[in-house]
Amino acid sequence: MIKAVLNLPVPQAFSFDECLIFLNRSPLECLHRVVGQSVIKALRVKDDNILFRLDFYKEQLRITFLNGQPEESQQLAVSAFVKEWLDVDRDLSRFYEICEKDPLLQGLPEAYYGLRLVAIPDLLESLSWAIIGQQINLRFAYTMKARLVELCGEKIHYEGEDYWVFPEAAQIAQLGNDALKEAQFSRQKIAYLRNVVDLMNNGALKKDELQSLEKTEILDALIAIKGVGEWTANYVLMKCFRHPEAFPWGDVGLHNAIKEKLQWSRKPTTEEIMTFAKGWRHWEAYATFYLWRSLI
Repeated sequence: MIKAVLNLPVPQAFSFDECLIFLNRSPLECLHRVVGQSVIKALRVKDDNILFRLDFYKEQLRITFLNGQPEESQQLAVSAFVKEWLDVDRDLSRFYEICEKDPLLQGLPEAYYGLRLVAIPDLLESLSWAIIGQQINLRFAYTMKARLVELCGEKIHYEGEDYWVFPEAAQIAQLGNDALKEAQFSRQKIAYLRNVVDLMNNGALKKDELQSLEKTEILDALIAIKGVGEWTANYVLMKCFRHPEAFPWGDVGLHNAIKEKLQWSRKPTTEEIMTFAKGWRHWEAYATFYLWRSLI
């Protein structure tokens, strides 16, 4: 059967290879798989689970649908997801100009030219991942995410591999506390996750409604959620809403990246980070992301 294919144009400052490096940073990732020079992902679109492969062909992103022929509206929804996922439409010229003059960011555009902020477009997934990652190391966070997904998510089996879809709020709500405890979720993380799920299930928390707000209003709305502090709110603002001014300044990875870049024997203080960030105005999210990339 001939597979449906969509092609997406990209700007000149776009590197699919750099995006793949970031997407392939952990062998424990359960929601996509990098295979050679492509990435395969399953996505829930209009009540159907759709599997697609994304690669770079003739200077364009190519989406190949692997499990049947999705409706045109579903194909367009996947295309829109990919644009968000890889922040395709962002003009990076101003950010690169800032990097040229910034002593900390200097050299990063040359090293990682065309790298895009790899997003988590789904609000529930983004919040869940941020909550899971609170106060634990990254490896264990990936393990816990995989356990959650396998407990209540759905999967597509394709060419000998399982491709998981992040569960919806209603599916997580059906999980008992004992199952989450067995997956090594702490009592606190269970409470935080259930709170987010309840808000989504009753319609009190919606991405499209938050997206229409100003940056500070989105942050205030997120911080009002039990279990969401300043770091979590800024992380979600950055990864889900792709807001260029999002700044998770308390992030351990950011601290380590600055330490390594400056070859310091200690991590920077909050005051030092804020001083560095004065030159990143309006581009704090991309500065953070490129510094994260320097650790891979």
